[in-house]
Amino acid sequence: MNRSLPVPTIINLDADGLTARIDQFGEMLHACVHDGASIGFIEPFPVEEAIAFWRDRIVPTLRGGKRRLFAAMDQGRVVGTVQLDIDTMPNQRHRGDISKLMVRPDCRRRGIARLLMMAAEDCAQDMGRSLLTLDTRTGDSAETLYLSLGFQCAGVIPDYARDPFSDQLSATTVMFKRL
Repeated sequence: MNRSLPVPTIINLDADGLTARIDQFGEMLHACVHDGASIGFIEPFPVEEAIAFWRDRIVPTLRGGKRRLFAAMDQGRVVGTVQLDIDTMPNQRHRGDISKLMVRPDCRRRGIARLLMMAAEDCAQDMGRSLLTLDTRTGDSAETLYLSLGFQCAGVIPDYARDPFSDQLSATTVMFKRL
């Protein structure tokens, strides 16, 4: 971990906050996918498609109160993000889903992902959630991060998602953490 750089500030953004920074979010998503992140997108992946993801899929869920969005800010620049999905069925109001943890490739190894995950976990606890779930590409560095944060492996699903650059299918590890 590179401790010589300043620690970013983690903020909870609403729909207006995301909209005001949507180009930065689009650029970050674009950079992460081009760096090989398995976060739902495949090549070719233009930055316009990345911006559309935030505008069309995330802004409405923030407006509807179905999700929380956390951003790592470094000198006014969005350098990382994670989402807490709280749009669960009535019998699952005790849990939340973590999704789209990403840190700009040029900002990694600074503890940003850990800070983002801690913010999402704190929010979930404040909302009375007692269980978090997520999935991650099996073998990715994120899997190691989640384990270090106390997540446990529920199982592995083979051939779950396509690689961003090829037709190769990757397994995903489903994880959970009791709060």
